Amino acid sequence: MTGIIQRLWPIGSGDSKPPVFLGWRSSKAFIIFVVVFAVFTDILLYGLIVPVTPTALHERVGLPEDDEQKWTSILLALYGAALLAASPIAGYIADRIESRWWPLLVGLIALGAATALLCVGTHLGLWIAGRLFQGASAAVVWTVGCALLVDTVGKDELGQALGYIGMGMTLGVMGGPLLGGVIYEHGGYYVVFGLAFGLVALDIVFRIVMIEKKHAMKWLAPNAQSFRDEKSETEAISHSITDPVAATDANPLHEDEKAKADDRIESKAQSSRAILTLVKSWRMIVTLWAYFILSVVLTSLDSVLPLYVEDTFGWSQTGQGLIFVPLSIPHLVDPIVGFLNDKYPNARRYIAAGALFATIPVIVCFRFITYNSMGQKVLLCALLALLGVCLAFLMPPLLVEASYIVQEKEEKNPNIFGKGGAMALSYGLLNSAFAAGTIVGPFFAGFIRESAGWKTMSWALALLTGVSGVPVLLFLGGFVFKTKHPKT
Repeated sequence: MTGIIQRLWPIGSGDSKPPVFLGWRSSKAFIIFVVVFAVFTDILLYGLIVPVTPTALHERVGLPEDDEQKWTSILLALYGAALLAASPIAGYIADRIESRWWPLLVGLIALGAATALLCVGTHLGLWIAGRLFQGASAAVVWTVGCALLVDTVGKDELGQALGYIGMGMTLGVMGGPLLGGVIYEHGGYYVVFGLAFGLVALDIVFRIVMIEKKHAMKWLAPNAQSFRDEKSETEAISHSITDPVAATDANPLHEDEKAKADDRIESKAQSSRAILTLVKSWRMIVTLWAYFILSVVLTSLDSVLPLYVEDTFGWSQTGQGLIFVPLSIPHLVDPIVGFLNDKYPNARRYIAAGALFATIPVIVCFRFITYNSMGQKVLLCALLALLGVCLAFLMPPLLVEASYIVQEKEEKNPNIFGKGGAMALSYGLLNSAFAAGTIVGPFFAGFIRESAGWKTMSWALALLTGVSGVPVLLFLGGFVFKTKHPKT
């Protein structure tokens, strides 16, 4: 059994034989697929039980019907809170350990635990724990997955690769309630979780099979690896000769303990410096804000749209799920938008800002959906499709910008973020911004709709996206009036 495991995953085992099917397991296409599937699965399972939650809280947990809406919103907010808290931690840890594979596996364990807790949840505490585990899992997958793609693909292809991630995430966000509503209405509670466990099982297979490119280089490019090892050894010898303390220290154990202590102190200092360096950047602040707004829009619709079509059109859970289809389909163009970003990087600010400005008339027109007729249903689907196009053009530029900020700062000062860099940390902060949106969105849209009505809610949401387009136009990719020498 040990031999089989080493042949499947021999990293760190000392085995000189390459793993089976090394080529495609470490290929760029397969790694992109694994990361996109992981993001899709994680986010899909978040949305899959959205239409299940109100009924389950009443029938399985025993909550009164008057408390269903309140606890549905609270559980969504708990997911966002866990996502917000865990994302920077996951990013920092991922930058400081050798492999991205282990954090992905830990995230999968958290996802499996969350699914099991929600499946057997007959007590409110189990639902709370399940949502918290879901949020933590999403934090790891998003943060480490994006960093793994940056490790795998070149800068010239990064936009397209991250476009696939954006597509997977959005399809998961919108496809979850769709599948959950349809399957729950026609198959029942446990059929929904049967699909969830099936997706988790596939995710297990894909994440175990994948081999990171940097580990595969041991067999794919042995000469290059040998050269790097020799270079490291030469540098170590040179350091021991030129460093008088290292050359005269006669106590290796003392030296090792001192080095470990120094590494811990330096690691904490580097972590603080890395976060401060990133959040002091206007480009990063604007990117985080725009990603927060994107999350607010998505989760606002997730919160109010099913209830609104139920009240207005009398749609059941199937209809409430199907209404997300027009919003989801346009995100199939996310990789194309990413490709355009790679080909025309200077257009990034105009693509993202234009997408935000274009949402204004689309969201405002939601106010005209007021009664039950075929024309109103067609109009709502058309508006959702247009909004989906806008969001599809917004997401890839923001994802790419997070990596460009880190890369450009490291080009100017290679040691600015310390030994591990800050790529995963950058995506951890981005993920935290999205998490904050998942907390604010449901309460923002739900409160305004309940207190002031659907029309006022559409005006408020359009105002939020429109105003956000201004700083994106000015600062994304560097200050607009200093594009030749962007200030990061």
